[in-house]
Amino acid sequence: MRKRPARVAAIHDLSGFGRCSLSVIIPILSVMGIQPVPLPTAVLSTHTGGFQNVVFRDLSDFVEPALKQYQSEHLGFESVYTGFLSSEQQIDHCLDFIRAYPKALTIVDPVMGDHGKRYKTYTISLCKRMKELVKEADFITPNPTEMSLLLEEEYDPRPMTHQELKTKLLKLSDMGPSTVVVTGVELADMTINNVGYDRERNSFWRVKCSYVPVSYPGTGDVFCSIVVGSILKGDSLPIAMERATRFLELAIKRTFSYGTDTRYGVMLEPSLPWLCQEQVLDKYEIL
Repeated sequence: MRKRPARVAAIHDLSGFGRCSLSVIIPILSVMGIQPVPLPTAVLSTHTGGFQNVVFRDLSDFVEPALKQYQSEHLGFESVYTGFLSSEQQIDHCLDFIRAYPKALTIVDPVMGDHGKRYKTYTISLCKRMKELVKEADFITPNPTEMSLLLEEEYDPRPMTHQELKTKLLKLSDMGPSTVVVTGVELADMTINNVGYDRERNSFWRVKCSYVPVSYPGTGDVFCSIVVGSILKGDSLPIAMERATRFLELAIKRTFSYGTDTRYGVMLEPSLPWLCQEQVLDKYEIL
């Protein structure tokens, strides 16, 4: 029996202001009883969504020597969780980390774009190399834009039918991961959903999301972090998805009610205690 909390090697950027990446991953995993071990891929003064003169420092020389130290100290991890990468070199470093801990649950959040567009920092070459990381993943969490980039399909903003979405989920799983969760999908029944596919059970799930007419940075990081924590604590995929969805609804609606600048992200701090409560989660559906 393990006598310590589960450890997650979180290979993401650190944005000082704006509530995204490691600044939300660390508190979320911690409050869920999981130990986050941050390995920053880059340090930014703020996130890049609307701020000017962002101070950016690439840390492509950090993860590889950190891995060597962890191995020399015989430090174990129950999960390797990757996000924003600032260079193709970091793909190799992440692959080395994943292969160094073959029993760890590998979660890849393929942070490449949003709203139908690739992020400026992500070259076409880097997007293609992301497939190498996805191939080694147990679990991936793209948004619809990233789903299109991974499948090398033109982004289509129109709502999808259930069958169209299932076909895309299967194609993503065929790339390697046994579990695929796509966030913020609009379906033909005019609902916004987080959807998942579990290859082991050959099951498709969806959790409907409340619509709020605003977009905040970092919500994908919040969602994925809660799913990671939930899975490590023993939740099923649909329950993990619903836990993450319900928390985000709480945080987004709280933030929207105050009318704060969207660049500041969701009001995470007053919402965190919700994750410590036992909730009845039964609103997920079969897709």
